Amino acid sequence: MRPLTDEETKTMFEKLSKYIGENIKLLVDRPDGGYCFRLHNDRVYYMSEKILKLATNVARDKLVSVGTCFGKFTKTGKFRLHITALDFLAPYAKFKVWVKPGTEQSFLYGNHVLKSGLGRITENTAQYQGVVVYSMADVPLGFGVAAKTTQECRRMDPMAIVVFHQADVGEFIRNEDTLT
Repeated sequence: MRPLTDEETKTMFEKLSKYIGENIKLLVDRPDGGYCFRLHNDRVYYMSEKILKLATNVARDKLVSVGTCFGKFTKTGKFRLHITALDFLAPYAKFKVWVKPGTEQSFLYGNHVLKSGLGRITENTAQYQGVVVYSMADVPLGFGVAAKTTQECRRMDPMAIVVFHQADVGEFIRNEDTLT
């Protein structure tokens, strides 16, 4: 386990800023102590500095995971967020989408959100902006990318895609063999 390089940090923070904007600093500077990001086997983990000190007692080849996995770097150097980061993204999300109860199941099966299933959307959401998807009961279900702006959503065809699916809590069941 090692600290992220400047390039890796920049790539990861750019991806996170699509979802939570300037609130990234709230992840690192928390009132309950210092938190940090560490890289292990191309995966980025988020953990307290206290747990980081304890993890140094375990050999690198024996260490499987420590902290919360935020995502992984692909072989091409891009950063891909994992659904395990949802609990940390949801409270700080700048742009949110609420889906109707009938659309929740469709989204949890890995489908995009259509206009007909859109309950509410945050005002001034830009196209291709990262959004956190909620149920109408304010339960975070996953995250995606807005396909259209808020204004375009108002006058769209009911079968048009509003949010491109990226990750959802249903992945724990669908990919339990490969998700680490």
